[in-house]
Amino acid sequence: MSNATQPAPALKRTPLYDQHVALGGRLVEFGGYEMPVQYRSIIEEHQAVRARAGLFDVSHMGEFRIEGPGALDFLQHLVPNDVAKLEISQTLYTQLCLPTGGTIDDCTLYRLADQAYLLVVNASCCQKDWAWVQQQSAGFDLTRLENATDEIALFAFQGPMAEAILQKHSDINLISVPYYHCRSGAIDDIPTLISRTGYTGEDGFELYHDAKDAPKLWNAILEAGRASGVLPIGLGARDTLRLEAGFCLYGHELTEAITPLEAALGWSVKLDKGVDFIGREALARQKEEGLKRKRIGIEMVDRSVPRAGYLLLADGQPVGELTSGTIGPSLNKTIGMGYVPPEYAKIGTPLEVDIRGRKVGAKVVSLPFYKRQK
Repeated sequence: MSNATQPAPALKRTPLYDQHVALGGRLVEFGGYEMPVQYRSIIEEHQAVRARAGLFDVSHMGEFRIEGPGALDFLQHLVPNDVAKLEISQTLYTQLCLPTGGTIDDCTLYRLADQAYLLVVNASCCQKDWAWVQQQSAGFDLTRLENATDEIALFAFQGPMAEAILQKHSDINLISVPYYHCRSGAIDDIPTLISRTGYTGEDGFELYHDAKDAPKLWNAILEAGRASGVLPIGLGARDTLRLEAGFCLYGHELTEAITPLEAALGWSVKLDKGVDFIGREALARQKEEGLKRKRIGIEMVDRSVPRAGYLLLADGQPVGELTSGTIGPSLNKTIGMGYVPPEYAKIGTPLEVDIRGRKVGAKVVSLPFYKRQK
């Protein structure tokens, strides 16, 4: 048997790889892709989104087309949220769950037409999600079940100036697109599904379009926003923005061992939707018996930066663990999220964070950490 080390699989690239290189993006591996973590400083990019607008390449996300007479029944079985309530052009946040209630992935679901849906999943989970969706589809009347990830490019254009900048280049009235809704239109004559969704806590849009049009649309939006100070934004600021907004990140706040109920996402679990779904029995039992742990937000009292994996202590004893932690550039505070038993989850509860053997003071605070001015 050979002991030779097998070469690592080549990283994928989005259609904007050349643009990222030209803009000086620092590229890292993320979800199997070569992605920009930053172009300038993470704090500068973060503040650009909060104050003006920023453009993110999130074309690494996965997209599955699910269509046919049995599409609704299939999706009602597949996810815990109530897909039957979706109107055409409406979007839903939900999860894929194991029979144990643990989370395979969190995702967004678009109802595009009467029997046509688009399921958007995380890049790091795309392969396992696709295998799971295919496996669970047996017995349902579907005319199309397609992994369209390589065909679709996706941008996020986020920030208080995003609508005004994009409106000048859009053929639809963006004010008419409510939060968590979408409309088909065009940006600079490029056919685009325009969705009022995002992962930053700011108003803004996610723009789905043909991968071949990605460089043209990217350049057009950056040029349109240049005078207003719009910047391209990397994964680093995407993470600090989503953490300030209290959003879960798969692999951190959500895993196959963590249920949506534990993650404070009970509002997206519809146990009473009238249809059995994967994980329902386990989730109903967990709700009835009471949660053993809850997701919390913490703010450091003493000057230190919390990180994922650091232990949370009460009276000097470990009671939980951080799943995310960083500096909150909009808050001038250091913040984190993690899990503790319910008795330690009350707002104001004093805790400590074990930072490389040093016990540093913290307290439980309400989520989200940041709320935009409306």
